[in-house]
Amino acid sequence: MKRILSRYVLNEIWPIFLTSLLVFGSIMVTTKLLTLTEWVVNRGVRIIEVLKLIVYLFPNILLFALPAASLMAVLIGFVRLSSDNEIIALKSSGVSLYQMLPPVIFLCFTGFLFAVFVAVLAVPWGNRSFKEQIFQIVEAGVDVNIKERVFTQLFEDVVFYISSIEPRDRVMRDVFVVDRRDAAVANTIVAEEGQILKHPESRTITVHFTDGTIFMVTKDFESARTLRFNTYDLNISLDDLMSTVTLRKKAPKEMFMDELFECLDKCERRDTEYNEIAIELLERFSIPVAVFFIGLIGAPLGAQIRSRARSLGIFASLAIFVMYYMCFLGMKSMAETGMISPHVAMWVPDLFLAVCSVYLIYRVANERSIRPLRRFSFG
Repeated sequence: MKRILSRYVLNEIWPIFLTSLLVFGSIMVTTKLLTLTEWVVNRGVRIIEVLKLIVYLFPNILLFALPAASLMAVLIGFVRLSSDNEIIALKSSGVSLYQMLPPVIFLCFTGFLFAVFVAVLAVPWGNRSFKEQIFQIVEAGVDVNIKERVFTQLFEDVVFYISSIEPRDRVMRDVFVVDRRDAAVANTIVAEEGQILKHPESRTITVHFTDGTIFMVTKDFESARTLRFNTYDLNISLDDLMSTVTLRKKAPKEMFMDELFECLDKCERRDTEYNEIAIELLERFSIPVAVFFIGLIGAPLGAQIRSRARSLGIFASLAIFVMYYMCFLGMKSMAETGMISPHVAMWVPDLFLAVCSVYLIYRVANERSIRPLRRFSFG
């Protein structure tokens, strides 16, 4: 009897879990497609490169979607059982809510293990590969990330700002460039036009300026010069750029666990960098724990929702997930500013979910209605 019941409930919830993951993943990917499509249409980036970027982004999307999918699967599954009066029939046969929980716990624990794998291994791999793929795109077409009226640092110590850019010939209008590569002098270039010329054979690029002025100021501000020019070429070696990217300091989201622990040992406690690394380290375990407890919450809630209220299940799932996510972001922001220790802040949302799941399961198992759902319950 127990095996049949567990198999029946599990078959009810796991298809919804997979479908929810697919839906949430598709929605998140769609939000990225506008920018990526613009790269293909206007900037000549190959579709295969865009698809690689989507693959590298998917672990982050998956980690974000797992708590929502876990909650929605269990809640909608139990709403279906409730709306068809199957829960009433089971209770009449002496089956309590506790006896219905093993398949739910199994699904939530599986989601927890999968989330740990994604957070610990897939997310840093994806973030690191995404940065490397962006560099390869930049190397092939270095102007791909230059946007109008936005300060853009494509190269180390070289900042671009342009008023407009022609889509066809890629001529930049009203160009402002700050070049701080020289250890002694900072050059500020203001020109009416600029164009990036690539030289693959020498692995260099040339920014060709027309009709402008160069303001040269020493780093100690003791002297300054101004030069007017009709044409001026600013040369940048891609080999230098490659070494800069290769040797650059990795962001915490790109680090694997051993790298995070190593950096954490080197940082001073309560330092901003220490908080960032600690937050990233704890986040990789707090989100999987949330996947487990938020899924458990779905069982008592779904068991309380009466017939013809299935749409309420979807609404309740989204509302609970939004509440959890807002709490998570709020505590993370407070930890980043140092208001709360990261070791406390990153576990507060999980503690809230754990208390709620235990309270709701206990209340519903003892035939007590959940007050906000009284008008929707059959109890």
